[in-house]
This record gives sequence, structure tokens and C-alpha cells, in this order.
Amino acid sequence: MSKRSTDLGKGSVGKLLLKLALPAIVAQLVNVLYNIVDRIFIGRMPSGDIAMAGVGIAFPIIMTISAFSALIGMGGAPLAAIKMGEGDNEGAEKIMSNSFAMLLILGAILTVVFIIFKEPILWAFGASEATIGFAIDYLTLYLIGTIFVQIALGMNPFIYTQGFAKIGMATVISGAIINMVLDPIFIFVFNMGVKGAALATILAQIVSALWVLYFLLGKKSIIKIRKKHLVPNLKVVAPIMALGISPFIMQSTESLVLISLNNKLQMYGGDLAVGAMTIMSSIMQIVTLPIIGLSQGAQPIISYNFGAKNLDRVKKTFKLLFINCIAYTIIMWGLLMLFPEIFVAIFNKKPELVEITSMSIKIFFGGIFLFGAQIACQQTFLALGQAKISLIMALLRKIVLLIPLIFILPMFFENKLKAVLMAEPIADILAALTTMLCFSIFYKKTFLNNDNINF
Repeated sequence: MSKRSTDLGKGSVGKLLLKLALPAIVAQLVNVLYNIVDRIFIGRMPSGDIAMAGVGIAFPIIMTISAFSALIGMGGAPLAAIKMGEGDNEGAEKIMSNSFAMLLILGAILTVVFIIFKEPILWAFGASEATIGFAIDYLTLYLIGTIFVQIALGMNPFIYTQGFAKIGMATVISGAIINMVLDPIFIFVFNMGVKGAALATILAQIVSALWVLYFLLGKKSIIKIRKKHLVPNLKVVAPIMALGISPFIMQSTESLVLISLNNKLQMYGGDLAVGAMTIMSSIMQIVTLPIIGLSQGAQPIISYNFGAKNLDRVKKTFKLLFINCIAYTIIMWGLLMLFPEIFVAIFNKKPELVEITSMSIKIFFGGIFLFGAQIACQQTFLALGQAKISLIMALLRKIVLLIPLIFILPMFFENKLKAVLMAEPIADILAALTTMLCFSIFYKKTFLNNDNINF
């Protein structure tokens, strides 16, 4: 067996988690820039506030595309790691090769569907006469690169799951650097506006996709994409999609959340409130992506050792993941409550937008302090291959709680705008408490014999 694979089962868990998580966290922090740098530059255009609202209207479609890459990549990677832990590298290669084929198929379907129906979808998502042009301009170019987005986002988890965290980090960083360099050139020098931002993003994703394929087809990769396994096999694909449905729902329902929020915010606060939501969705990425990076570092350790039946290392890894995730979100909650204007100023400095966004942040992020606990528990369910419970937890926060609250709360409060924003913290707190309770029950049944450890 490869030395890199064996390392996941040996040595200090803390040092190994640090070794794998640091590059993943750096990659996610860079990924924050990757995802929001377009909006930073767009926000500085002459019509930056309206253009940013237009991009915000298009963002649910972009998130849906990313969700399909998570369906396959985040469903397949833990299963591949478990197979590697069992010593079945051939089985791991079947999973990875089938995943690649499914990403190509899904990428082609998504491209055609969204190109045909993009305009009516954007109107349904809350576009106005002022924002629809910007939304169409950005989305039309972005959709051309959908297949490359699927490959870059969907196959990179297979690099992380083998323990090659620095290589996985390089995938994100290379694309982010290209995006950040090209953005101001295309937007301002070539005067392409939001089209330039989309073009920069797609070129960056193409480079990232090529980088991923170069590695997974090369000599350094422990498991490789094999031609003989490229025809999708239902027995292989079904478990991938069963496990991947949880991260898929987490991301795709984020689109439904944004659609619901944008519609209600447009109704009660106009384009300015939608622009504020675009900024807050970017801040949400700043808050959440580092803990996603930490969980990416923990996932191969948890999955591999679970497959190898080394449960003590699984328990130690989860403890470290849980403590660090919740500590981080508590710190970020404090900064957002005390200094919201600093976060807003990253994107736009127009006084009226700063005022409404700063007010909204203090409400919208009121429950974020518990979000780290939910992510730690939910991602551990995923790493252990627990598809059903992971799916239930993914549905709880957004489908069961958040989206209904967005529509229900304004019925009971005079200030409709604040009522819409209050849905987020209420859903965050209730979902986190429920997830922790469920994980505590699962943990005791699965890992504890005579121990009495509570979380």
C-alpha cells in the first residue's frame, strides 16, 4: 500500500489534522476570494450597487451548478477513502472513474438547460427591470464553462481524500490567482463590465480543471481515473449519489434560500435590500468556508480509519474538529456583531448600502455562533458514510426551518424586512441544537463502550 495512504492510519491525529487541514483551510479562504472577488470589482463599477444585485440574482443558478459537483465529488470521495482504508484501491478507482463520467454528463445537461431557460428563471428569482440585464450578461458567459466547473469542483475532493492536501490547495489557488488578475483587466481595462467578471471566472475554472485531471491521471495519484471504469455503473453510482445527496441539498437549498430571500427582500426593501443580501451571502462564505476546509482535512482521516476499523482515531479526529469549528464561529459571530461596517466596506462604500447591510448583518448572523457545531457533526456523518442521517440534517436547517420561516415571520411583525432576516438565526440555532443531539446519540451507540463522553 502507498506510504501516503498508510500515513492516514498512523501518527499523531492532531499533527495529521493540522497537516491536512491547513492547506484545505488556505484553499477555502482563497476560494472565498475566488467566489467574491467578482462582486468586489463589480461593486466598484459606476452602477456597482445595481450590477451587484444583478449578479446576486444569478447566484442561485451558479450555486445549483456547484451543488451538482458536490453531489458527485463529496459523495464519491469519502466512499473512495473508505475503500482505500479497507485496502481495496481497485474499488476506489471504480468510484472515482464513475464520478468523473457522471460529472461530464451532468455538466452537459446543466449547460443546455440553463442556457435555454435562464431568462424566465432569473425573473422568477426576483430580477427587476434594473437588474435583469446584468444578471443575463454575467450568467450567459458563466454557463459556457459549466463542464469545467463540474470537473474542478467535483474531482478535487478525490485529491484531498488521498491525503494530498497541498495539491488540492493548489487547484483552488491557481484558479483564484488567475481570476483576481483577469477580473480588473476584463472589467475595467477592456470595459466588459459583468461579462468580464464571468469570463475571468470561467478561464480560471478551466485552468483548475486541467490541473485536477493532470494529477489524477498522473503517477503521483494513488488511485487513478481508469478508462475501463468510465461507463457509469448503477451499483457504483447509486451509493455515490445516496451519500452525495446531503451536500447537494446543503448547496442547492442555499439557492432556494437565496431565491426566497431575494423575492421577499425585493418586496419589502427593493433593489437596495437585494444588494445587501448579495454582500451578506459573500460574508457567509467568509465565515463558513474555513470550517469547510477544516472538515475537508478531517474527512480523509475519519473515512480511512473508519474503513480500517480504527475507531479511536476517528473519535480523536472528531473531537478536534468539533472544538475548532465551534471556537471559530463564536469568534466570527463576535466580530460581525461588533464591526459589521468593516465587512460591508470590502464590497461597497455607498452610505445607504452600508447602512442597510450593517443593520441586516446584526440580525441575519445572530445565530452563527453555533454553526461550527452543526458543520462538525454533519460533515462527520458524511465522512462515515451515513447517508440517511446526513440527508435529514441537511434538510432540517433550510427546507424544514429556514425557508418556511422566511414566509411565515413577516405575517407576525410590523417591520417586514427585519422579520425576513430573523428567519436565519432562528433556523441556525434550532438546526444546530438538533444536529448535536442526533450526533450525540449516534456517537454513543457507535463509538462508546464504557466511556461517558458527551458533546
